[in-house]
Amino acid sequence: MISEFLVYLRLGFEHITDVGGYDHLLFVAALTATDLGRFRRLFWLVTAFTVGHSITLALATLDLVRVDTSLVEILIPVTILVTSAVNAFWWGFGKRPESPEDSSPEEPVESETRVRYLLAVAFGLIHGLGFSTFLRAALGWEENVFLPLLSFNIGLEIGQLAIVAVLSLVAFLLIRGLGLTRRAWVLGVSAITGGMALVLLLQRIQFPT
Repeated sequence: MISEFLVYLRLGFEHITDVGGYDHLLFVAALTATDLGRFRRLFWLVTAFTVGHSITLALATLDLVRVDTSLVEILIPVTILVTSAVNAFWWGFGKRPESPEDSSPEEPVESETRVRYLLAVAFGLIHGLGFSTFLRAALGWEENVFLPLLSFNIGLEIGQLAIVAVLSLVAFLLIRGLGLTRRAWVLGVSAITGGMALVLLLQRIQFPT
């Protein structure tokens, strides 16, 4: 049982951190870009994403929900684009500190915080459908899926927190070390994630010939 738990824990961790399937990495980067350094908020934000994708991951793995895989592959970059656009809206037009010495942004307005958690849960539902394709293939003819589901989800959560830790370190070095403003960090990350998501979306859309 312990060995099985560790196997699926590792699969979950490796799947979310795999640079070859970087769409999930892009979403985590866009989702957490505005809160790097606020570790309690980051933890709950990542956990909200985990709650969302755990629901659909379980339902799809148990074959209680079926969604066309090609549609899910299209929707995933859409979630990244929307999240990046939300970041750009609040940090491009909202009043934020610009001084390198004042590297901590003012507290987000309540509506921004609510929307960010809503995005984490709602878009987590879509990403969970994507995770389920990988997990179903890994399970094969496994009869008892509870333990694999649990350990795979825990592996995903640990992997997400590891990604956020690396991004936080990079942000700290750029903001504290090079004097980059928080606004520049958020808008820069959002531009990169949004641009890469747009490329992914165009690649996955089947245009009529």
